Amino acid sequence: MTTTPFPKAVRALTRRWFWHLKREPAGLVSSLLQPALWLILFGSLFENSSVVSGYSYISFMTAGVVVMTVFNAAISGGVEILFDRESEFLERLIATPCPVTAILLSRFIFIMTISILQAFIILAVALVMGVQVAANWIGLILILFTGILLGAGIAAISMTMALGLKGHGQFFSIIGFISLPMTFASTALAPIEAMPPWLRFISKLNPLTYAIDTIRSLILTGVDASLIGQMTGVLLAFVAFTVTILVFVSKKTID
Repeated sequence: MTTTPFPKAVRALTRRWFWHLKREPAGLVSSLLQPALWLILFGSLFENSSVVSGYSYISFMTAGVVVMTVFNAAISGGVEILFDRESEFLERLIATPCPVTAILLSRFIFIMTISILQAFIILAVALVMGVQVAANWIGLILILFTGILLGAGIAAISMTMALGLKGHGQFFSIIGFISLPMTFASTALAPIEAMPPWLRFISKLNPLTYAIDTIRSLILTGVDASLIGQMTGVLLAFVAFTVTILVFVSKKTID
């Protein structure tokens, strides 16, 4: 049996994921607008916060909302693969000439597309609320780059869980357990200087912190080459680690 060309398989499977959205338009609208609503509510609630000096809290918080949006989309992105496993559709798909890697890559493309659309909506809402990106259009490109790097690592974790766990109950339990701690153990809501020493230490181990600090710098002050270099190194190592685990689990589960 001839194997389907890889680019053709990726295109076909990516269309399948987007086709699902046509059956759930309300879910799509909600997923795109919810982060913007979060920015408006939290930004307004802490507008007069003294935690951040020199900038409005909305300006400070925008980076955190962008990163948490990418995180939430990526960490839950593997659930459709898990549902395919539970329905045994994944087994039938693997039995076709479609390359297994095309299944994972198509899902990653879908996850990244939705999360980047959410990020742009957040930045647009922030602009309306008076937030300016100090790094201008270069900053927007670097924000996109940062989001893709972080999203790749988180999506790899999500797809690893989708292939390795027994059912969606375990999947959602783990997501619920790790999402909130990762948010508060990062600089999403407060600068690292305002944290107690033990939380500051944990925050420095959290990949979200490096993405948030880089995007926050691009919004508030402009391009910081050393910060971007540090973020790129950390997130590339994070992606390499999580993708390696995904490949191992996928070979063990699928092959």
